[in-house]
Amino acid sequence: MDFSKLIIKWYNKNKRDLPFRKTKDPYRIWLSEIILQQTRVSQGLPYYERFESLFPTIHHLAKAKEDVVMKAWQGLGYYSRARNLHHAAKHVSTELKGKFPSSFEEIKKLKGIGDYTAGAIASLAFNKPHVVVDGNVFRVISRYFGIKTPIDSSQGKKEFTRKAEELLDRKNPGTFNQAVMEFGALQCVPQNPDCKKCVLQKSCKASSKNLVDVLPIKLKKTKSRTRYFNYLVFRQKGKIMIRRRTENDIWKNLYDFPMIETQKEIKPIPALHKGKGENKLLVPPFGKDLGWAISSKLFKHILSHQTIFARFWEVKQSGSKKYLYKGKSWYVNENQLNKYAFPRLIERYFQEKSA
Repeated sequence: MDFSKLIIKWYNKNKRDLPFRKTKDPYRIWLSEIILQQTRVSQGLPYYERFESLFPTIHHLAKAKEDVVMKAWQGLGYYSRARNLHHAAKHVSTELKGKFPSSFEEIKKLKGIGDYTAGAIASLAFNKPHVVVDGNVFRVISRYFGIKTPIDSSQGKKEFTRKAEELLDRKNPGTFNQAVMEFGALQCVPQNPDCKKCVLQKSCKASSKNLVDVLPIKLKKTKSRTRYFNYLVFRQKGKIMIRRRTENDIWKNLYDFPMIETQKEIKPIPALHKGKGENKLLVPPFGKDLGWAISSKLFKHILSHQTIFARFWEVKQSGSKKYLYKGKSWYVNENQLNKYAFPRLIERYFQEKSA
C-alpha cells in the first residue's frame, strides 16, 4: 500500500471529530482555516464556534462593525487575520454577490489568503487538486523521505511542495490534505513521536536512519526584540481613559491605555510620603509631572517575534489635562469595557485588578 492510501486509511480511523470537517461550505472552511493559522485546534475551536454563531453567513460577517469582529477575535492573537477576514467578507458579499470563488487563483486574490489557505479551500470545499503544505506536512514528508533540505529555504519550499503534489490523491485531494496534516498533528509530532505505533514506520527513512530527532531541518532562528510599555491609567468618577491603537504596530485597531514606550524598564521610586503600595511616577522618562501613581507589578507578555514587559501606573493626580494623546484617548464607563476589544495583556491587567 502506497503513502497516500496508508495515510488516508489512518486518517479515517484516527481523525478528530471537528465541525468544519462535516461541511463543504467554503465560508465555514475559510473561517476555520484563518482561525487555525498558527493556532492549536483546542484553542481555535471555541473561536470558530463563536464566529459561526455570531456570523452564520458571509453577509453577516460583512455587515458587522469592525469593533464587533475584533471583540469576537479577542485573545486569539495575530489580529491582522481578523481585519483581513472582515475585508475579504465585504468583498465577497458585495462585489461577488456572496458567491465564494472556487478556483485557486481567484481564492488567492482575497485579502489575507496565500497559497496554503487557497489550496485548503479549493481542495476541501471544491475538491480541486491542490496541495496544502504547512508545518505538519513539512515534518511528515521530511521524515518519511529523509529530506535534509531546510524547510525554511526557498529551495526547500519548492522541493516539499513538488513532493506533496506527487503524493496527492487527485480523486480525494481534500481528504489527502487533511490526512497528512492530521498525521503530523497527532502521530508524527515534533518531539518524541511514537514511531513504534506509526503505520509508515516500515518505509520511513528517518526511522530507519535514526533521523527522527534531526528532521526536519530549519536554518533560520526567529529574531525577537524586547519592548517596555508604560501604561498610564487615568480614572475619574467611574470612568477610565482608553485609546484605540491606530498605528501600524501590534494590536492595530484594538484598545488599550495611553502608553509610553521606553528603551528599558522604568522602576517605581518609593513614595516620600508613606502610603500603601504608592510610588512616585518618574518625571524624566515621561516628560510630564503626573503626580502620584500606584505602580502595578511588571507584566511579561510573549509574542511570536517580541517580548513585552509592561507596567501599569494608576495615576492619582494628573498634572496636565493636555496629556490626552491629542484626541486619541477618551473616557468610557468602566462597566462598559466589555464592549471593547483589548489585547490579552490588558485583559490580564483587568483580571489582576479584579482578583
